[in-house]
Amino acid sequence: MERWLEANKSLIMLNFTALPPLSLYIHVPWCVRKCPYCDFNSHQSPDTLPEQAYIDALIQDLEQEIPHVWGRTIQSIFIGGGTPSLFSAEAYDRLFSAIRSLLPLSPHAEITLEANPGTVETQRFSDYLSLGINRLSIGVQSFNDQSLTALGRIHDSKQAIKAIEMAHKVGFENFNLDLMFGLPHQTEKAAINDVTTAIALEPSHISYYQLTLEPNTLFYQQPPTLPDEDPIIDWQIANQQRLADAGYQQYEVSAYAKDNKQCQHNLNYWQFGDYIGIGAGAHGKISDAFKQSIIRRSKQKQPQIYIDSAHSPAVIQTEETIAQSDIGFEFMLNALRLTDGFPTPLFYQHAGLPISHIDKALQLAEQQNLITRDIHRICPTPKGLQYLNSLIELFLPE
Repeated sequence: MERWLEANKSLIMLNFTALPPLSLYIHVPWCVRKCPYCDFNSHQSPDTLPEQAYIDALIQDLEQEIPHVWGRTIQSIFIGGGTPSLFSAEAYDRLFSAIRSLLPLSPHAEITLEANPGTVETQRFSDYLSLGINRLSIGVQSFNDQSLTALGRIHDSKQAIKAIEMAHKVGFENFNLDLMFGLPHQTEKAAINDVTTAIALEPSHISYYQLTLEPNTLFYQQPPTLPDEDPIIDWQIANQQRLADAGYQQYEVSAYAKDNKQCQHNLNYWQFGDYIGIGAGAHGKISDAFKQSIIRRSKQKQPQIYIDSAHSPAVIQTEETIAQSDIGFEFMLNALRLTDGFPTPLFYQHAGLPISHIDKALQLAEQQNLITRDIHRICPTPKGLQYLNSLIELFLPE
């Protein structure tokens, strides 16, 4: 039977007996200033933000997505950017009213908003919380002023600490701090101080990841002087232990959380769940039970083009059905980032294919001690997490 399945993979149809959880991603594309390392779809803010026109466009965009997700409940919302904290609470109030009128929203939905420490004030944080935004992601990146200047950030360390204290003061019980390491001219002392300062400020979640020079960024074109790779790895290992000692459990390659404070929205991504993407440059992935297919679509990237086209199908910049041969790779590309892996049945539930579809690659990964597996769970080993790119490559379609 296994040999027949291997020989006839292309004949096996997708079969979604139940659709994956559904999330909503909302993109706000403007920043006060574009950071030199950032490869996200972000644009320098005009003197006057077209806040009302953009909210109108988001609502129109969402209305066109509804036929693809009839009857499904939104489990989480993530407002990313750009700098979503540039928008007023009044704008989000209007947006959330529209969302609730168009789609069922779980009463326990995690609703996250990204915030830049240089664009927030106590009243705005308080207003966000009163709207139902129950989680913040604060882009600190570092508590070292020299590093922040090198990264092109608009805030300094004092503003970063003040923003975190504001979050506590107004009542946010769940918020993330973004921290990077391997920064231009960074020293071991500075790298340690960033993590110890973050821990002392008691966020519920810390994202801790290495600066990478991405194509289409200023840093890629004009590379800064970065620390050598060997000491960076040593800093990372030492700081991971500091996080663990402080009660932050690593549950994904770059994500650390207190008990029960894992980011539910990102977990849905990593477990190959579905998500609607609205906003300039937003991406979405939707499983279609009727067509037994998985569709990805992205929206127009330029803000003004997005606003002008949001009322029509022209807002879609790209749309494609994921080839069956790519589904196993795409699932594992996400799920193997999780330190505890995933329940084996999840592959069938979220990919619509039997686990035998990737059995050859699983065998190779197991032989190389990159994963452990049984009928209940598939999990990357410490070696697998260390050599994650090599592990994921095993699942590339032949």
